[in-house]
Amino acid sequence: LIGVLAGLSACATLSSMPVGNRNVPQPGKSVDLDRYLGRWYELYRYDAPFQKDCEAVAADYSRNADGSIRVLNSCRKGAVDGPLKTATGKAKIVDSVSGAKLKVSFFGPFYGDYWVLDHGDDYQWSIVGEPSGRYLWILSRDPRPPEAVKTMLRRRVEELGYDWSLVRETRHQ
Repeated sequence: LIGVLAGLSACATLSSMPVGNRNVPQPGKSVDLDRYLGRWYELYRYDAPFQKDCEAVAADYSRNADGSIRVLNSCRKGAVDGPLKTATGKAKIVDSVSGAKLKVSFFGPFYGDYWVLDHGDDYQWSIVGEPSGRYLWILSRDPRPPEAVKTMLRRRVEELGYDWSLVRETRHQ
């Protein structure tokens, strides 16, 4: 029953969020997972209830013994120096040809889509979405990249069909 209620709650939350891209593209490049692992800083996102009041957001990806990916998300609540909150989950690749489509779970058997829509050839930035067009994350290896990189990322996000007016910038120390 708790699982059913959690699933229904997640569906209700999802349906109330705006759709920022009605035609989410397929990932454009293959992903070398070994190069993708490590620390990423969230530069921008579409706001989601589970990230309410989060600043200084980071994600650390590493391999689990079973071959899945360990996901450790962290954020500071309310301010860049606010209380630290973390969530640990796991991801699995669902598209073994490109490696760009994963499923991520933080809640037992419930998995969500995580599509690496684009990334830098040097793996210094990444644009992540999912099929509903309600979630978007723009990630960087540097929490404060140069303005030219931020401008390029905005342009690329818009080229992928996302509504930039829904994007929220994440603050870092």
